[in-house]
Amino acid sequence: MSEHARSSRHAQVVEPPHDLDEMMRLANFLEQHSAPAVLVGPDGEQVPLPLPAYEALKRVVAAMERGASVSLEPIDRQLTTQQAATLLGISRNTLVRLLDEHELPFERLGESRHRRLRLHDVLAYRDRKREERRSRLDEMTRQANDDGLYEASAAAYAEALRRARRQ
Repeated sequence: MSEHARSSRHAQVVEPPHDLDEMMRLANFLEQHSAPAVLVGPDGEQVPLPLPAYEALKRVVAAMERGASVSLEPIDRQLTTQQAATLLGISRNTLVRLLDEHELPFERLGESRHRRLRLHDVLAYRDRKREERRSRLDEMTRQANDDGLYEASAAAYAEALRRARRQ
């Protein structure tokens, strides 16, 4: 990694202050108010804080109050295939297969064979897959309930499972 890339990356990480008293006061203030307030400049000028910025501020302050460092990244950040695979909790080979099957959009760098994915596409895919899994689990739970398997003994459940596998 080049020195410029390293310093650029480091500049995106914000460390919490050594004395957390001010951060704790700010966190308490934000916890007591559910609607955004205004930002006051050094000259007294006031600007309403949009709700998305207010919500982001609350998350940043909560993390820093716990002593955590915070990193802010634009959502259109590009990821390597390995970074995307790590984020999704799958192998790089599995991710490449998903790319080849057009499950996720990607871009190629010029004539290179290297692919890049946009962070927001990877996050959308992850959320879509979570929702699909949740929906399938809900359906399986409903079917098990309809079939009376929650009241069944372990042996009856095992037999129903064997029958289902044969179908």
